[in-house]
Amino acid sequence: MSTTPVAVDAAPTKARSRNRRLVVHYLEMLAAMGFGMGALGWVWRLAFDAAGAGAVLDRPEPMALVMATNMTFGMTLLMRWRRHSWRACAEMAAAMYLPFLVLFIPMWAGVLSPGGMYLGGHILMLFTMAGAMALRVEEYAHHH
Repeated sequence: MSTTPVAVDAAPTKARSRNRRLVVHYLEMLAAMGFGMGALGWVWRLAFDAAGAGAVLDRPEPMALVMATNMTFGMTLLMRWRRHSWRACAEMAAAMYLPFLVLFIPMWAGVLSPGGMYLGGHILMLFTMAGAMALRVEEYAHHH
């Protein structure tokens, strides 16, 4: 019987821990985006109505941009609290707006309904967010 200690490879444990932090951070950002939409949606309506321009929010393009702004606000608050760089916040903000901006084109062409644009934008956003996180894995996986 050997009494030589067996070396344990810590790499799989570190990778699991990093991946867990990435997933938790991703879910936290989704929650922060939902918070931003819920907390600020009525503010926009109130402001536009007070300015006599409430009908603007009945159009799909401004409404999509307002939703992206609300989500970006909530997400940026969380990211700055977690001490993420402004660059990472800007990249994640782009991930909020880009899907809607891209889907405006098929909507304008009549290929996609406004509801389809909203739904598609939110679904694509999940991927653009993951892409932004992939650009800075160590920043997002780091304990803040």
